[in-house]
Amino acid sequence: MKKGEILEFYIESYAFEGKGIAKVSKDGNKEKPFVVFVHGAYPGEKVKARLTKVKKSFAEANTEEILISSPERVEPECKFFGTCGGCKQQDLDYSAQIKYKQAQVEDIFKRLGGFDNYITEPILPSERIFFYRNKMEFSFAGKRWLTKEEINSNEEIDSYFALGLHIPKMFNKVLDIDECFLQSPESNKIVNVTRDFFKSRKITIYSTKTHSGYLRNLVIKQSHHTDDLMVNLVTSENNERLFTEYANLLISEIPSITTVINNINTKKAQVAIGEYEKVYYGNGFIYDKIGKYKFRISANSFFQTNTLQAANLYNVAVNFAQFSPNDIVYDLYSGAGTIAIYISKFVKEVFGFESVESAIADAKTNAGLNGVENFKPYLSDLNKSLLPMVEKNKIPKPAIIIADPPRSGMNPKTVKDILRLSPEKIVYVSCNPATQVRDIKLLGEGGYKLQKIKPVDMFPHTFHIENVALLVKI
Repeated sequence: MKKGEILEFYIESYAFEGKGIAKVSKDGNKEKPFVVFVHGAYPGEKVKARLTKVKKSFAEANTEEILISSPERVEPECKFFGTCGGCKQQDLDYSAQIKYKQAQVEDIFKRLGGFDNYITEPILPSERIFFYRNKMEFSFAGKRWLTKEEINSNEEIDSYFALGLHIPKMFNKVLDIDECFLQSPESNKIVNVTRDFFKSRKITIYSTKTHSGYLRNLVIKQSHHTDDLMVNLVTSENNERLFTEYANLLISEIPSITTVINNINTKKAQVAIGEYEKVYYGNGFIYDKIGKYKFRISANSFFQTNTLQAANLYNVAVNFAQFSPNDIVYDLYSGAGTIAIYISKFVKEVFGFESVESAIADAKTNAGLNGVENFKPYLSDLNKSLLPMVEKNKIPKPAIIIADPPRSGMNPKTVKDILRLSPEKIVYVSCNPATQVRDIKLLGEGGYKLQKIKPVDMFPHTFHIENVALLVKI
């Protein structure tokens, strides 16, 4: 086996992050099969694939030709599928997607965690599999990515302006897109109006090499429970005349837009957040709901991306926790307070701990918006310790802790804090089952038993999967 070689593989199973698994004999060793991870292939398929990496214990390959197709393979909706990095499994039937996600979570807990004697509940599918996102972030680029079809065509293509999504693993390459099935048809129209406006005026695009140029990002936020629709253009400088003209065109072409904002990011870092913002139309934020609770969402605040599924995710957490009216609950990584506010009616008090100052401000605003008086958010660096904040403010010890950390999981110091606080139950919500398992093993060493888990699909057509776990004190 050599890198670049094209071989035939039969795909036996499916690995985490959507790689088909083929097992072949190598160097005549039939007793110990050699594993090849084949990108773009599904179980039951026979494919021709080009080897891209060959190691001692495994290899990786990219599918070049499908010889025998899986009955679970479907025609993708989007014409950019396979080039764009937004959706990775749009060519896989949705029932198969959730089947494999369930299997992957179970495999991680058994193989990596070594857990047994716990309950695995069936995965909760997403009710909507297209147009489910409430936020999309598009990038501008001064040189667009050309597809194979465009390169092989004889047509003259203007490749010096792109507005779209990044090519996987290529942060400086942007695919120019005119439609996307992740957010909404209105979102597509905003993208196309924006491209036409700035391209026709030959407006410059920010370059990470020269650190010059005007256009950086287009961020669209849309409510699923109100008619609110936000357009946030991130630029490297303030140009009031140009932006006013752009905002007026947007409102004229798409009357459903309720607010238009300009975030100005003068820093070199390629982030879609500005040091300051100017509101050109509307009030500068939108409202959305999770359950009966209303939340104010600003241009730079975090909010669950799949609003419709968020309520279902929180209901799983509520069912796992089995709250009592006298419970004291800590919500770690509390963000804008969505979980804390959602569970507030079931318990005596909720205390949120979050390290981002703007998120604390959002949490206070949202608590006031909903008349929730038994939730108190605290600014606390969870990578250090939340205990000094607990002691300083004489916060009562929790009966239940809810944790919803980032993909990297919890800091070991946070795990130690939880063990010192010694709650009766821990409800761990994770967007990365692998780091979740790592943390649960540490909590297990401190006297907690994994009782049950339930995966929740928040992002159809992607490899991402949320998982809720319940741990009880032994």
